[in-house]
Amino acid sequence: MMSGHEEPVDGDLVRSPAKIPVPDEVQQAVRTLIRWAGDDPEREGLLDTPLRVARAWKEYARGYGEDPAEHLSRTFDEVGGYDEIVLLRDIPFQSHCEHHLAPIIGKASIAYLPSERVVGISKLARVLHGYARRLQVQERLTAQVADCVWDHLKPQGVAVVIEASHACMTARGVGTPGVLMTTSRMMGVFKSDQRSRREVLALMGY
Repeated sequence: MMSGHEEPVDGDLVRSPAKIPVPDEVQQAVRTLIRWAGDDPEREGLLDTPLRVARAWKEYARGYGEDPAEHLSRTFDEVGGYDEIVLLRDIPFQSHCEHHLAPIIGKASIAYLPSERVVGISKLARVLHGYARRLQVQERLTAQVADCVWDHLKPQGVAVVIEASHACMTARGVGTPGVLMTTSRMMGVFKSDQRSRREVLALMGY
């Protein structure tokens, strides 16, 4: 049963951000940043901003509080003889760049070719979100998701492709909105067999 300080998020029970205590030093850090940016943290519109920002970041980074591999601990052996690709396509996610703390917003496609076990399809999305809800670079995120599926499901092959927009590039610096970065990781038969690679990429829409 859900207690009064929990609410469902993506099917999980997490502590409501509104109930998370925030140390004063964290709020003070946000006030310092506001002041550095050129505004007055004491003006009316910004008075509660340090608390809101602190709680928002606790939510953005809640992946640090979980082990994504746990989502793959329950598998199923009886699949009716199914031995073809399992694919979850275009999973939306949000993360934050570790270099500028700017948003990374994109989608991922995760596929594997089972050996003996399969996992509930929602678990693949949970693995992605578990790693995405940390400070990231897209290349590492791609590798972490692929490695997790490979290590814990022991499949014949794993393929992960991620496309994302990076606010550190679109909203600052070179300032080029609309640009997408694509990363991929192929393992097992999807790396060694060109026909299998072409098949999984076609199923993903590439």
